[in-house]
Amino acid sequence: MDIKYKRIVIKLSGEAIGKENGREIDSKKLEKVVNQLVDISNMGVEIAVVIGAGNFWRGHYGLEYMQRTTSDYMGMLATALNALALQDMIESKGIFTRVMSAIEMREIAEPYILRKALKHLRKKRIVIFACGTGNPYFTTDSAAALRAIELEADAIFLAKNIDGVYNKDPKTNSDAIKYDEVTYMQVISEKLKVMDATAVTLCMENKTPILVFDLNEYNSIEKALMGEKIGTKIER
Repeated sequence: MDIKYKRIVIKLSGEAIGKENGREIDSKKLEKVVNQLVDISNMGVEIAVVIGAGNFWRGHYGLEYMQRTTSDYMGMLATALNALALQDMIESKGIFTRVMSAIEMREIAEPYILRKALKHLRKKRIVIFACGTGNPYFTTDSAAALRAIELEADAIFLAKNIDGVYNKDPKTNSDAIKYDEVTYMQVISEKLKVMDATAVTLCMENKTPILVFDLNEYNSIEKALMGEKIGTKIER
């Protein structure tokens, strides 16, 4: 089967590579993700990853005295920890990577520059984006949408711990219905909690499709890449 998407942005949550205690990196989870990235990189796919930090920091962990902007910046810095761990694990498998940060930290990451990111992708390096957009009040979902649009990616792969988009939370509602396809406007109007509204709106305005699927399913990233029926597709 032919590869359907040649350049993708994968949005990974911190929880996807984190331990259940929400404070550490789980090396086994990390390696499972990396093995999939290495496999599709070897197929010639251009891969960019936007990493979250839910395993280290979330805004609601901020104390009462802390401003929202401070909490958000702490979250951005936490994404750099995950990005560096992801980079080293990938490179241990023989694939070159670059970490690019929206907040300058020259000793450990390149500053985000679109032309340099595109150059890395063309050389088949996996590019890992840290620190979101570099701005408070914007989530890593918004960062994934923004980078996908800038890079002219074929799709955003939203790799989650759930097998698609439901009309309500399937963990607490046994009658929840899973969508195979859903429109951007449905996601916004029905508040489906796939990505934040800013991210979905950006994708809608720029016609960037979003594929939501279960990261834990065997070879899920490759299946999505090949256009197999998996998870939920958001478009139109």
